Amino acid sequence: MSVRVGHFMRQLLCLSGLLAVALAVASVAGDADAAKKKKEPPPPPFTRPEIVLSWINDYRHNPTPERLPDAFKAMREQGQFKEVEQAGIYVGFIAGVIGSNPDKAEKLIADMFPMPPPDQVVVVKAIAYSGLADWKELMGKFVERMPARKVIIERYLYGKLPVLRDLPLDSPIAVDANWGYYFATGSSEPIQRLVRTLAWSRDRNDVEKLTIGSMVKWTLAQNASKDHDLLSYLKTSLPHQPEAVEKPLAEVIEGAETFELAQIRKEALASIEELKTKGSENARNFSWWGQAGQTVFALGCVAAGVMGQVYMGVPCVVGGALSNVALKYLAPAE
Repeated sequence: MSVRVGHFMRQLLCLSGLLAVALAVASVAGDADAAKKKKEPPPPPFTRPEIVLSWINDYRHNPTPERLPDAFKAMREQGQFKEVEQAGIYVGFIAGVIGSNPDKAEKLIADMFPMPPPDQVVVVKAIAYSGLADWKELMGKFVERMPARKVIIERYLYGKLPVLRDLPLDSPIAVDANWGYYFATGSSEPIQRLVRTLAWSRDRNDVEKLTIGSMVKWTLAQNASKDHDLLSYLKTSLPHQPEAVEKPLAEVIEGAETFELAQIRKEALASIEELKTKGSENARNFSWWGQAGQTVFALGCVAAGVMGQVYMGVPCVVGGALSNVALKYLAPAE
């Protein structure tokens, strides 16, 4: 009996020693984490639009969803929601943050209030675009706070307006929203949808599709040249693309890897000019460019982190919209 007791005591002492070591290691690790946190400076407040865009660009690598309400307030105060059609990147980004944080979604949205009715459209769209399985239930929790938005809320709830995955990509806001969702999540789904439109970059009959396809092509190349994960995904997906997408996607990858991005723009301009010369009514109607010009050229600035500077000859206009100068950069001369 005494032998067994002695053996048991030795095991107990051994386990106690191991536990003590484990606790000591945990304590050291905890102290190290605490020291690291103390050394890290607090994030800069969203006092300028370029800070908001920089945060958006870095978000998928270092998610900080708790900052979304403050960022949303800054976006509002900086006038990013004045034209919802030009706020696609923000709508998509907010949707992505909400969709990837289902346990925090309700609180994140609640902390965005109060806000004027015009800005509530952004919240309504973001909830609908979030991809959450219970987004309709989530929307219902905020109906009373947004009585002025009753019509658009009901249209989403009853399926009369499309959610992000069903949104036709023939409009700039749809392209921007998919990019915003990618910046929030790093998800391949919005990239898949954008890649499919590359077939339009070879369209010779529809200037609107040609324009959207060319914009997506240029932007994919710009962002992939700065984003290794995006470039890797594009390369992996290349063998699985239909013929109409395979060639322009290969050109995107080539442009991103060699940084020969000007060639993509040059070819896009030549194609649009050729279609215009044919005399198509759509090709002559460049009033459409006033809307299409708002597309994601600013995202090239986001990915490059050069907000407010000239990047590849394109003026970086904070807020997702382009000035007339930037519009003339891509639009063929009359």
